[in-house]
Amino acid sequence: MKDGKKLWWFACGILALHAGMAYGQQSPQSAPPVDPKFMAAVMDSIPPKPETLPLYEGAAVPNSKPTADQESVTPPYGMLEHVSRPTIQAFLPAKSKANGASVIIFPGGGYVSLSMYSEGTLVAEYLQDYGIAAFIVKYRLPSDATMEDKTIGPLQDAQQAIRLVREHASSWKLDPARVGVLGFSAGGHLAATLGTHFGKSYIGNPDGVNLRPDFMMLVYPVISMDAKIAHMGSRIALLGSTPTDEQVRLFSNELQVTDKTPPTLLLQATDDHLVDVDNSIVFFEALRHHEVPVDMTIFKKGDHGLFLLPRDRWESMIPEWMQANGWMK
Repeated sequence: MKDGKKLWWFACGILALHAGMAYGQQSPQSAPPVDPKFMAAVMDSIPPKPETLPLYEGAAVPNSKPTADQESVTPPYGMLEHVSRPTIQAFLPAKSKANGASVIIFPGGGYVSLSMYSEGTLVAEYLQDYGIAAFIVKYRLPSDATMEDKTIGPLQDAQQAIRLVREHASSWKLDPARVGVLGFSAGGHLAATLGTHFGKSYIGNPDGVNLRPDFMMLVYPVISMDAKIAHMGSRIALLGSTPTDEQVRLFSNELQVTDKTPPTLLLQATDDHLVDVDNSIVFFEALRHHEVPVDMTIFKKGDHGLFLLPRDRWESMIPEWMQANGWMK
């Protein structure tokens, strides 16, 4: 029922039922009246159709080499690969539910692909139903063939995403002071990088838009590039097979935490066989020692993707945490 077309037909069905009930009280020759207030209420309960925009809104994509678009979808799970044309997809909430909060979503995929459906569309529609505006970022995947410096390409796209959301906050009826990020797996690393590297702008930002997320929600996230606990696939994809010590330290986000790092929610399972749960634990410890508000839930079972749990078991924790912390006014 979240699809725009289905919701439209659902609304039409309600209107037809309402009109039919009214018609039964009229003579056969009279047209069935439709209460305009009722119709307006129905239309206000339907979210607008999702809109996809070029992330840089027609401007040149920074740090890019002129190459052909080789983006592809890998079956059977619809993972996107070879992404070099970044976009942002806006899932704005229904007018009657909107509360002004927004969340920018970074799907995972080990920095070699993007899980756009299960860690993108499904989550965006879920948040949309809670009155939260959700924005799925199709960020560039690190590549020496498409970028001058692949280590900063995803971060540039993440910074541009939060810049764009805040710049359009007025037209989208959003509160620019309640913009959070939600990242999964390697997308969790990107979200955490955005939340710990906001002091330096890697993009053109002439108006000085605030690049710091107001809060972070990291689900089975890659955090560290330390070989002891890093997801090596993500590390190699982002930094290459022989990164410098400085690169490892810079992108080990547990080492970049300060007292200005945004409040954070961490969700992961102990039995995660792809990303060591120590990633969440070291980030929790770093946040705690800097007195940054942090909540963490470590599930006994769930594995990577938390697919061993009912989806609402962990997904419901996201709006609940936002509500508890005042971001869903």
